[in-house]
Amino acid sequence: MSRPEAKGWCPGAYRPMMSGDGLVVRVRPVLARLSRAQILGLCDLAIDYGSGLIDLTSRANLQIRGVSEDNHEPLLQSLSALDLLEADPALEGRRNILSTPLWIEGDDSQAIASDLTARLVDLPELPAKMGFAIDAGLAPVLQANSADFRVERDANGGLILRADGSALGVCVTKDTAVDTILDMAHWFAETGGVAHKRMAKHLAHVALPKKWTTTAPAPAGSPTTPGTSDLGAVFGAAFGQIEANALKALFKATRATAIRVSPWRVFILENAAPIASSSFITNAKDPLLQINACPGAPFCTAASVDTRELARNLAGRIDGPLHISGCAKGCAMPRPCRTTLVGRAGKFDLVRNGLPWDEPLLTDLAPDSLTDRIGDL
Repeated sequence: MSRPEAKGWCPGAYRPMMSGDGLVVRVRPVLARLSRAQILGLCDLAIDYGSGLIDLTSRANLQIRGVSEDNHEPLLQSLSALDLLEADPALEGRRNILSTPLWIEGDDSQAIASDLTARLVDLPELPAKMGFAIDAGLAPVLQANSADFRVERDANGGLILRADGSALGVCVTKDTAVDTILDMAHWFAETGGVAHKRMAKHLAHVALPKKWTTTAPAPAGSPTTPGTSDLGAVFGAAFGQIEANALKALFKATRATAIRVSPWRVFILENAAPIASSSFITNAKDPLLQINACPGAPFCTAASVDTRELARNLAGRIDGPLHISGCAKGCAMPRPCRTTLVGRAGKFDLVRNGLPWDEPLLTDLAPDSLTDRIGDL
């Protein structure tokens, strides 16, 4: 089976997406970081102009939910005042840069991401969902996250640029990485990649030039989990959902100086020590970290089922990772999973070791019966 047609674009700030609870307005943090003033200001905006809920997405963006159409323009003005928005809507739409949150001042990740941000104007027209992963730490940690152009380490500690869908990349340096990204982006556009929308799909039809397939990436590292890090305390947000008031309270309690966001539903509070929290995940073994669940109904008009209440009821009761999708598009995790429950007409279908749109093993499972059918899952 093929994936149901999804939106051809992701919500942005200038071009938000209407959902079941109002407009979803996306903020793209530069280098995955917001200062203390920026994140506290963003929380206030989520409360004043939205529902008070913020999504931490799988691309390490922050989405303000529940914004009315009347509040959209004042929200944009306030985001601009916090320096969280490009003045040019076209450049804002191109700024799909996923940065490792583990960068340190002056390292390759910071330098390359900053250079790419400054040169977005030099990119050709690309499909709206195409993005870049700047993953130049000691080992790649973003390989499981969506991106089309990947800057990573090789096994010898050098840098490579790798097109998504290719096992091999091309050697680059801190100074040449962005030039090579631009060359590859122009090749993609000139060889018909726009019609295929994503790099990996394009490479299934068109061979990548051999000059860009010389070097393998280093083995993948491990994503950050709740606890401690060299940068500060790490907290998890179940399903990526953050209550703005709870995040404000956490900032004040920890006296954190900034926040680093990640695509793993966790965030780092700079210069903060771990503390107990009833609103955020503090245990790296919390079973909720094994579950991907989209907002579901009533927050998404494509969904007919409540996903997150079921996720909490099943947490810790199913072996391995679990994906609960409100519909067959699988927005929260468009990748294979050991156990996937897919909403359809108010009930669930079960997909085993597959994608949400694959042929289900079981169908028409009533939501209230699933906790009693753990053996089937």
